[in-house]
Amino acid sequence: MKTSWHRIIAIARKEFLHILHDPRSLVVIFILPTFQLIMFGYALDMEIKNVDLAVLDYSRSPISQRLIQTFDGSPFFRVRHFTGSPAELETVFLQRKARAVLMIHSDFARDVQRRPATPVQIIVDAVDPNAATLIRSYCLQVINEFNRRYGGESRLPFDVEKAIWFNPDLKSAYFFVPGLLALILIMLCALLTSVTITREKEMGTLEQILVSPVQAREIIVGKVIPYILISMIIGALILSIGIFLFGVPFEGSYTLLVLFSFIYIITALSIGLMISTVAHTQQVALMMAQMATLLPTIILSGFIFPISSMPAPLQWLSNIVPAKYYLKIVRGIMLKGNTFDQLLEPAGVLLLMALVLFFIARRRFSLHL
Repeated sequence: MKTSWHRIIAIARKEFLHILHDPRSLVVIFILPTFQLIMFGYALDMEIKNVDLAVLDYSRSPISQRLIQTFDGSPFFRVRHFTGSPAELETVFLQRKARAVLMIHSDFARDVQRRPATPVQIIVDAVDPNAATLIRSYCLQVINEFNRRYGGESRLPFDVEKAIWFNPDLKSAYFFVPGLLALILIMLCALLTSVTITREKEMGTLEQILVSPVQAREIIVGKVIPYILISMIIGALILSIGIFLFGVPFEGSYTLLVLFSFIYIITALSIGLMISTVAHTQQVALMMAQMATLLPTIILSGFIFPISSMPAPLQWLSNIVPAKYYLKIVRGIMLKGNTFDQLLEPAGVLLLMALVLFFIARRRFSLHL
């Protein structure tokens, strides 16, 4: 029996009508991604600001006041003058009154005049090691700024000029918003496809379709077409919010991003189709879709955590996560302006995954009908 596009269009039209007449589906499809993007876009910020800094100034000299003012003028710190003894510093950390301490010894002003390098002590609360590393880096930045302003004639024999490409302002949103596009697309596509087909099985309407002269591949294509179009619309919506609300630059080709996003969406929909062949209820399909997409994308794709820092088994496991390759594509196109040739490797792997997963999903779907 040959594939009939009339039957495919009829199934796709039925799916479109069902989505339009189901308010819950519309909420999930459009409101949820927008809410997730705005929430994650503002919440996922690796920068730390307004760090409470306790200052013990035993020098009480003009030069020590300049150092304190340099810290106070930084957006990273809020200076809190501490009048207790060094023995009470532990209490400051235990009561969470400060996350770092700057201690200036009594001979600071004299040592600045006599020595080219004068030590000050900085103590950082390292309960959160990542935050402690950032706070330490911020402290060094402020001290370097102080040395640049008030270092006098003692200068290094060379100057170091920093050049930061692709994200000169070091904004976290530039890194996370393209990642959210990958996360939301794969989670939403797999979720909607798996739940929709499982609901058809649960309600018995899928059996009614099967008694008609329709083939399994026609059901798959007819079911998938609406969600491909909707996913592309959602992707455009997420991209627009990222550009206009978070100011994320777009340096590359929109056409190239649409092409690779289409491949990624096919991969995500195939995952949802495979889940629908296993799950017997919508609740099970929902949980399986979240487990198969949410956790791997957040943990193993490079969305938040660098893959190179993971143990070798997890690095190997990350190779089967589709979002890993799409993240290289979307960040490369948006932030660096990568071309097709430069993205050929991740795009080729993603295309291979899409073809394999779609073939497996189609075969499993045919066997379980």
